[in-house]
Amino acid sequence: MEATLKTFATALALLVMSTASFAQTPAHTPSQAAAPIAAAGDWSASKMSGVNVYNEANDKIGEISDVIITEQGQVKGVVIEAGGFLGMGKHYVLVAMNSLKFSNEAGKTSSGKTSETKREWYPDRAVLNVTKDNLKAMPEFKY
Repeated sequence: MEATLKTFATALALLVMSTASFAQTPAHTPSQAAAPIAAAGDWSASKMSGVNVYNEANDKIGEISDVIITEQGQVKGVVIEAGGFLGMGKHYVLVAMNSLKFSNEAGKTSSGKTSETKREWYPDRAVLNVTKDNLKAMPEFKY
């Protein structure tokens, strides 16, 4: 009986000590890095597709079809789709990103209508200082 009592007391002591060690908080809690947040004016490349491109005379000359990025992550250029009707006769050209001016403000289109209001992840419009004919005359971009 005395051996059973000693065994029970030992088991109880071990149980109490083990629960106390689980209750302690670790000395160092790992910190998590804050997730990056997009700054105002940052745009999503995937949302740029379809943005209308106008010239300085406010005539629609095409729309952005794609954004080309180098292996190093730098923007190589923007592919603009010019011309075409119902999917026929499309002409793609690559222009430097810095040749485009982007606007987040609604502007008058050549039809006199006001374009949509500011979008959060992509600009309302792009402006390229060329005529529609000059854009079509540029070398075609091939994927």
